[in-house]
Formats: sequence, C-alpha cells, structure tokens
Amino acid sequence: MTLRTSNNVARFARPLALFIGAVAASSCRQPPASAGGPYGDIVAKAVPAVEKAVGLRFKTPPRIEVRTKEQVRAYVLKQLTDSSNVREIAGQSAAYKLLGMIPDTLDLPKLMTRLLEEQIVGFYDPETKVLYIVKDTPKDATQLVVTHELVHALQDQYVNLDSIQKITNDNDRQSAAQAVFEGEAVYEQLQAMLGPGNIAVGLPAGWDRVRQTIRNNESAMPVYASAPMVIQETLIFPYLSGAEFVKTFREREPGRVPFNDLPASTAQILHPNEFFGAKRVAPTAVSFAPVAGVTPTYENNLGEFETRLFLYQQLNNVDDAARAASGWNGDRYMTFATPRGRAIAWASVWLSAAQSADFYTLAQRVDTARGSAQRGRSVRISTGEVDGRSVVLLVDTPTGVASPITIRDVKLGVSR
Repeated sequence: MTLRTSNNVARFARPLALFIGAVAASSCRQPPASAGGPYGDIVAKAVPAVEKAVGLRFKTPPRIEVRTKEQVRAYVLKQLTDSSNVREIAGQSAAYKLLGMIPDTLDLPKLMTRLLEEQIVGFYDPETKVLYIVKDTPKDATQLVVTHELVHALQDQYVNLDSIQKITNDNDRQSAAQAVFEGEAVYEQLQAMLGPGNIAVGLPAGWDRVRQTIRNNESAMPVYASAPMVIQETLIFPYLSGAEFVKTFREREPGRVPFNDLPASTAQILHPNEFFGAKRVAPTAVSFAPVAGVTPTYENNLGEFETRLFLYQQLNNVDDAARAASGWNGDRYMTFATPRGRAIAWASVWLSAAQSADFYTLAQRVDTARGSAQRGRSVRISTGEVDGRSVVLLVDTPTGVASPITIRDVKLGVSR
C-alpha cells in the first residue's frame, strides 16, 4: 500500500534515493566537496548541476536548515497524529487487511513511525519551503540527499507540490504523481552526478541492479526489510518505475518538464504507450450507488500497480500478476460495517472482456489461497457489464452476512 497520509508523511523517507545515488556514485569519480559552512559547499556544487539536469533555474535560492534527528522525529510524529492522518491511516489499514495485503496483526502507525525513524536523513518540506538535513549525517549521504531534495525544491518553485500531495481518496492518481516527482528527482540526481546522457554508462546493470542493491541492504534498513511486501514495493515504485517513466518522457518530449503534464494513473506509468500513444488511455471513474443499510467507513482505489500486488501477494507469480492486472482501467473499494464485523466491496473495470475474465479467474485463485471459510469470511466474486464495460466485483463479509452490494450498484463515470 502507499504509505501516505493527507500531508504525505512518506515524503520524509528517502533511503531509496540514497541507495540509488550510492550505486551511481560507485560508478563515477567525484571529487570530495570542499570544506565550508554547514552544507554550503555541497549546495554550491549541486545547484548548478541540478539546474542543468532539469533545465530550469531556481527562482529563489533554496533554503537549507539543520535539525537533530529528535526534532525531525517529533515533527513527523506530529503529522502522523494529526486527526485527518489518523483517519486516513486507519482506513487504509482496515482495507488492506481485508484484502489480505497486510497482516491482520500489523500496527500500521507503529510501523510507519519505525520506518521513518530508520530512514530519516533529509527532506524537502513544501509547506515551509525548506530542505532539512539531519544533524551529523555522514557527508557522502548528505551529498546524495541534498542533490535529490534540491530537485524537489526546484519542482516546488514551478508546481505546487503541497496541493498534489494533499489529493484525497484517489490513491492511484497520487501514486502516479509521486512517481513523476520522485522519478524525476532520481533521474536528474543521476544526471547531475554522472553528466547528461551517461546514466546507462553509470548503471551498466540497469534498474535491476539498483533494486537488488536496495533489497540486499537489510542490515542498513532492517525495518524496511521486515515490512510486508506491499509496503516495500510501493516504497520502491515511485523511485524506480518513476525514473523509467521520466527517462521515457525526456526521450519523447525533449525540452519539456514531466510535471507539467502528470499521468493520471499508475497504468500510465507502467505502460508508456497509455500515456504517450496517439490516444491517451485514461482511467475510468468507478463508484458505488447508495445502498440501503450500508454506510461507507472508508473509500479509495488501488490502481493497476497495487492490483498487481494484490494478485502477487497470494499467487507468488509475478508474470501472472502483471498480465492479469494489465487490463485495469479503474477501480474503487469501500469498507463498511456489518453486525458481525467489517466488510469490503471492491469493483474494477477492465479494458476488454478477455482481460476482465483473466483477472476474475486469478481473483478466485487468490480467494482459494486465502481460505475464506477458515478465516470466518464469505467472499463473493462476480463479473458482468456496466454501461457496456466489463466489471469485476469482490465483496468480502463476515460469514453469515449476505452481500448487500451487487454489480448493479457499481457506477462508471467519465475518465478521471
């Protein structure tokens, strides 16, 4: 799941940028920064390199301040305990537990706190317009995080990052936007370090090497290494898949910046032709009609990427999961209370009847793998047409509770 709240607390976690930068740094010879004030020498070198890589100039000089790890931790914990963030985290946690994507026993707020404590090195905050560096961070790590976060500071001077981070109830769209911003920061970070056009030279093994490097650093990130697969993957996604998207954008749209025309879904990140093709494949808005006796407790969507993770979680076959999720064109889930406990309804719309049938078949295999009856649950997976489009509906309720939602209650809107 995407570790994000309405204030995008996850923006403070940048370990992947550090590891990506470290892989690149190992492939180039960069002279050490000269001595000077607190990070002034690093910034002086990084700013022109970042401006050249991105193709934009800073409108105002970036501000950098130093905070102790305790100060940063206190600030992050304050964000996590904000009432709107508490509701968002609770809603996400309940939904992903019902879908079998995180364990029932997982304390998500506690895990997020531990992840942030492990990963905090530095971050750019679009609310204060300040790049914060944790005191006593090793200089090599500081160089990497400053370069990465300067890209975010530059982005924020041309687009309102804070407003995009506060998108609510559209996890997929926000994940796609995050992939562009983090992907550009990774891509331009490498451009600044290696020089334009040298990324392929600097990373001869490509992103697979970077991904494996991240996974191999369990000793450096034990909390991350022990996190559920869906959390690991959604943390990696914006950095690696985002960087691939930005690389493609730079090749197909030279002279333009990617954040002026953001993709609307993770499907457009995963399948460039859905974004760059002659006719852009936009996601369809999915919703539920009001149903008597059903009061939604939380609503959101997964998107293609997390639908893929839903399948992979139980089937452990990456090819099947990627294939069956590739026809995704929109989804919506809704949690609601029943007299016997929580329930969830999840509707998805597909590009073709064949792709809908493929997902339907694998969703049934997921249910078999999870063993609904043994869990005290009743899962009903149905398929049908809504407005001429192929739809799959999964409803998971406690055993003995009839499903109050049917395909007839699924509504499709215009492309979002």
